[in-house]
Amino acid sequence: MYKYDHIDQTLVDQRVAQFRDQVARRLDGSLAEEEFRSLRLQNGLYHQRHAYMLRVAIPYGLFNSKQLRTLALIAQKYDRGYGHFTTRQNIQFNWVTLEDTPDILAELAKVEMHAIQTSGNCIRNITSDAFAGVAGDEYVDPRPVCELLRQWSTLHPEFAHLPRKFKFAINGAKEDRTILLCHDVGIELKKSPGINHGELTADIYAGGGMGRTPILGSLIKTDLPWQILPSYLTALLRVYNRFGRRDNLYKARIKILVKALGPEEFARQVEGEWAHIKNGDDNFTKEEWDRVAKHFTKTAYKALPKLSDEQVINTASEANRAAFARWLERNVKPHQIPGYASVILSLKPHGSVAPGDATTAQMLAIADLSDQYSFGELRATHEQNLVLADVEQSKLYELWQEAKKQKVALPNIGLLTDIIACPGGDFCSLANAKSLPIAKAIQERFDDLDYLFDLGDISLNISGCINSCGHHHVGNIGVLGVDKDGEEWYQITLGGEQGNDAAIGKVIGPSFYADEIPDVITNVINTYVNNRSEGESFIDAYRRIGVTPFKEAAYKNKDESTKKKEKAQSAGATS
Repeated sequence: MYKYDHIDQTLVDQRVAQFRDQVARRLDGSLAEEEFRSLRLQNGLYHQRHAYMLRVAIPYGLFNSKQLRTLALIAQKYDRGYGHFTTRQNIQFNWVTLEDTPDILAELAKVEMHAIQTSGNCIRNITSDAFAGVAGDEYVDPRPVCELLRQWSTLHPEFAHLPRKFKFAINGAKEDRTILLCHDVGIELKKSPGINHGELTADIYAGGGMGRTPILGSLIKTDLPWQILPSYLTALLRVYNRFGRRDNLYKARIKILVKALGPEEFARQVEGEWAHIKNGDDNFTKEEWDRVAKHFTKTAYKALPKLSDEQVINTASEANRAAFARWLERNVKPHQIPGYASVILSLKPHGSVAPGDATTAQMLAIADLSDQYSFGELRATHEQNLVLADVEQSKLYELWQEAKKQKVALPNIGLLTDIIACPGGDFCSLANAKSLPIAKAIQERFDDLDYLFDLGDISLNISGCINSCGHHHVGNIGVLGVDKDGEEWYQITLGGEQGNDAAIGKVIGPSFYADEIPDVITNVINTYVNNRSEGESFIDAYRRIGVTPFKEAAYKNKDESTKKKEKAQSAGATS
């Protein structure tokens, strides 16, 4: 992975010193909150419902065991003993104090981490494939481009105050594991055979996003040579900076501009701006590529035989083979190198733990597992799980046994209880409703692994407000918290999908009370079970039979339930 040089380290250290001074002035009253707000946001510090929250960047989801140990110790010393991994490959600490944040940033700087631009109207943390560099279906390792663009965008003076936050996703594999089309800009890397004998090029998608107006991005440029990405993206951002809506917070994202102009006109304007700068000094050079790419060469893999699934299963004791086989099926992914595999550690245990949360003890143990089994490197996924990317197949059983001790070996990856959820109203001041109790209730309802395996792949995503931090729009089943007259209600969407067949889910009708949601989800799932063909996934069945049967099932108990609620409320008001 990338290692800081003197310039990187100096920049981060200076940023810590600047913020330490800003916090001191805020605490002594010489810096007002309205002046301090933009400064703290561009250092990842939010003021939430109960405390400050610090969001730490994990660039393109890649970090190491030393960094994870630091995150664990920050959770122990400055928070409440845990951290929350997010849908944008960051980690959040939800209970920090303003006084402690400079010390936290200083601890991060010691291990080449920071919180710069994890908030604010600027270019946010660049996300990518959690299996970059090891995925069996990879065309191009996107990490060098991710790092070059991270350095290009960090503290870029021209794009520090955009109309709204701005997010890049970069993919280089056959399967899109980045939700490419749901970002402000999606970059699809490829080797183009007809261009300079397989030169690395990019297709550019613009105008995607979720939130209040969910839109899939549009293709605006093909076969762009990697060297000129900075000048083209500069042109794109200048068009957005010039014409993006600054008069309306809800219409300020680039997706609104692209929709208003149309993708063709937006692309034309970008080309017009680009014509003035495409041959300038901003573009990447071969020397820059070599400087960064040397950090992403292949690890010193052993020459190992590739084991079949049966051979791997037989490494387990006979009593454990069935459970181990389930874990292999759901949590272990193919690797480019024979004899190796990638392992997903589930941060979605059934029970009271919020999706994406990891305790100090778990983080320290996972860091040890990374050192022992995966060259000391880890990946954070946008599904809020962690990955050990380089595990020898012959050691998978041993790793599974150790992961079980830390409660990160539940074989539910891709299943209904692998829920994506934002912190919601328990923490976030923007949320309209709580997300975490809803996730817990659904996990408790569907706690039978046999049944979950029979259901197969189903994504369920929960957001506490329309900002869609839980990506509910692209869940096969989406749950959105809404406020109605001061009460928490929940809206259901169906038909969303991430990946190559990305789709935005559709709202099925009026919202539900919180305690109705488990029954609603049960009725939706039963409709799938009763109508599926052999081997047919939930999303395929939904697309085949349409929304009507699912909607009818979801609302079949609604009238009776609502009457009971209204009667109880009326009785309470009378008493």
